[in-house]
Amino acid sequence: MLKQIKVLMFALLAVGFVASCNNSESSAQEEAREDLTSNTVQPANQAAQAQPAAAQPAAPAGPTTTMSFNETEFDFGTVNEGEKVSHTYVFTNTGEEPLILSNAKGSCGCTVPSWPREPIAPGATGEITVEFNSKNKKGQRNQKVTITANTNPPQSFIYLKGDVTPAAGGATPAVTQ
Repeated sequence: MLKQIKVLMFALLAVGFVASCNNSESSAQEEAREDLTSNTVQPANQAAQAQPAAAQPAAPAGPTTTMSFNETEFDFGTVNEGEKVSHTYVFTNTGEEPLILSNAKGSCGCTVPSWPREPIAPGATGEITVEFNSKNKKGQRNQKVTITANTNPPQSFIYLKGDVTPAAGGATPAVTQ
């Protein structure tokens, strides 16, 4: 009998605990819900803010400018699998505000861009160097790099294209520019 009372008390405590967790909202939960509905949430570090996964990125919050590339597509021709191809794209800030590139991202891990982190003055030029590693890649390639900046639209694209010949043996890869 005593054992049945202990089991009953334990069951009542468990039910009470589960019910209190599911039915009550803490003030932190209420504040978070209000922040989400009022759109006042600010990231802790705006420079490290991740790009949303939406199809169209939001327009830049500050002043916008324009940029133009001398070329947006580079054909590296035919390379052997394992070779690395590097190309530098030159661009100009054609607007009236400083150009700030916030990100440059390749379409896959084999395409790695490096871009200037400092603002580009109006009328000045800058460079983005893209390296494509053809290791484990075969056939025709069209690698895209997405550049995010304070432009409208906020994203621009540059491309590396060419053909990768499958490796015949253990050849040492070369670097092509």
